[in-house]
Amino acid sequence: MKFKTKGLVLKTQDISERDRLVWVLTDSHGILRAFAKGAKNIKSPKCAGTGLLSYASFSIFEGRDSYHIDEADAIEQFIGLRQDIESMSLAQYFCELCLNLCPTGQEAGDYLRLILNSLYFLSNRKRPALQIKVCFEMRLITLCGYMPDLVMCAGCGVYEAPQMVFVPHTGKLYCAACADRLGVQGVLLPAAAVTALRHTVYADFEKLFSFGLKDELLEPLSLASERYVAYMTQKDYPTLQFYKSMHSI
Repeated sequence: MKFKTKGLVLKTQDISERDRLVWVLTDSHGILRAFAKGAKNIKSPKCAGTGLLSYASFSIFEGRDSYHIDEADAIEQFIGLRQDIESMSLAQYFCELCLNLCPTGQEAGDYLRLILNSLYFLSNRKRPALQIKVCFEMRLITLCGYMPDLVMCAGCGVYEAPQMVFVPHTGKLYCAACADRLGVQGVLLPAAAVTALRHTVYADFEKLFSFGLKDELLEPLSLASERYVAYMTQKDYPTLQFYKSMHSI
């Protein structure tokens, strides 16, 4: 059976001097692992469309045990990412998260839309990198069914306090007073950072990236989101560690 779909190449692997194995996040079938014969040849029409972080239109043949890419026409290659190692390392972290969390064999349009928008903003420097990272992490983990409870303090029910503590292993918020009284450990966030964290989870997708936050507040917000993702998925991400090493330079 042959079908057409659009998707983003999350991972590539050379399997011979000419051929390539790719993992593609598609809108119609989720993540597909597919063979692209002759794709390593620079003259091949499949070459650009099956490269890492290429968003392309694919014609795919579904065999008994595997998928094979017949055509791959590149739509967007996010050239800006390839000009900056820090941005590229963050993009690869996004890909690793998708490979671990996105569905296989089912519609995944919301997941694809999320990473494409994140890569667009990252490639074009439209938002601070850490802001994009937090938006991607929190919305992706929410799409996967791990929505945190950010409505109010889990101790006293107050909606807002000058400082609140986000607990990554429960996904709950506590005001600083309740956190101290109950001995709760987590990431301390000023009120503005809490508002931004709520926005990443509850805002309409069209407004997901549309908020402003001082640079000094993005660091604790980023720490809160990455720790939540790590705990919910019970996995360490080497690409995140590499990004953080680049970010600290």
